Amino acid sequence: MLLVRGRAGGTELTGTLYERGERSPSFRGAPDEDAAYVWVCDEFYEVDSGGSTQTVDGRTVNLAFESPMPRGFDTRDQALEAAKDHVRTQFARIGLDPEGVELEVEKNEPGTEA
Repeated sequence: MLLVRGRAGGTELTGTLYERGERSPSFRGAPDEDAAYVWVCDEFYEVDSGGSTQTVDGRTVNLAFESPMPRGFDTRDQALEAAKDHVRTQFARIGLDPEGVELEVEKNEPGTEA
């Protein structure tokens, strides 16, 4: 599996890309088991009150989280591009410039901590 991590505004977000042959999570709404690559990552947005409090770029932000929306892809390139776009979009949803997000892709071998 690959971890796709974005950093911006003093915080980070990491999602998981399950590769061909790896067992991705199975739950309601998960992609078809035949998907070669499966991306799973939190989705969040800024709210006026409630939610979880996070310090982002020196300001306090209230975040509401949505259920992760796993997505399936046929190729590794498609999956990685969608994963990077997803991470950038989450930062944009809380007021940060998506072009300023530092992205990192890391191979996570089974049995190692993320």
